[in-house]
Amino acid sequence: MALDSATIKKLAAHLDEAEMQTRDVVKITDDHPDMTWDDAYAIQDAIRDIKIARGDRVAGLKMGLTSYAKMKQMGVTEPVRGFLTDYGMVPDGGECDTSKLIHPRVEAEIAFVTKKPLKGPGCHIGAVLAATDFVLPALEVIDSRYRDFKFDLKSVVADNTSAARYVVGGTPRNHLGLDLKNLGVVLEKNGEVVTTAAGAAVLGHPAQSVAMLANMLGARGEEIPAGTLILTGAVTEAVAVEKGDNISIRFQDLGSISIRFT
Repeated sequence: MALDSATIKKLAAHLDEAEMQTRDVVKITDDHPDMTWDDAYAIQDAIRDIKIARGDRVAGLKMGLTSYAKMKQMGVTEPVRGFLTDYGMVPDGGECDTSKLIHPRVEAEIAFVTKKPLKGPGCHIGAVLAATDFVLPALEVIDSRYRDFKFDLKSVVADNTSAARYVVGGTPRNHLGLDLKNLGVVLEKNGEVVTTAAGAAVLGHPAQSVAMLANMLGARGEEIPAGTLILTGAVTEAVAVEKGDNISIRFQDLGSISIRFT
């Protein structure tokens, strides 16, 4: 690690305040170009500690950069991970206040909920499916705190992978009988189809994202507990939204979810 504990805590407070005050900041690697991946995750952990101390609750986990093509483009070999907060949940069909966000974008995702713990190393798709209680549709509203949406990946990890709001709903289903790899997704904005995708967009199979998360946490001596909600990463491109927009996402065999931006 290149940063000392005092700097890590200072940067965590800086990014948390940016989110809470809806204020954009320059990416933190501008001032700390030697920051390592361990530093980035340490800052994310410190942000989580700040939120918990404030009374917020960690409501789940999330994966990002779950496209092999995107990983190759960005020069990394594995996705990035973050956490979800209780205050970030928006009910299906509910409203999202854009005045509390900087430059929101929406992504369609497939969510997993575990019934047994998962721990790496060596976690694989079969283990994930055996430990899965059910899957369900999700959407994530990402909102980087970095000015003009300009950042590098270490800054993104430190900023809790741009986590902001999320919706889960639709029809929870046991994965048995579902073709998650080829499960189709259609994202509509204001009644018009914007993008379509399938589950294979996430690392070839969305369960692979959960396996990678378990292995990443296992390297730290941690596990995915039973009962954990996991957003597996975007199956669609990120779609910019603003006040007045309505987003609806249809998932093959899983129903649909929606959100209104006010």
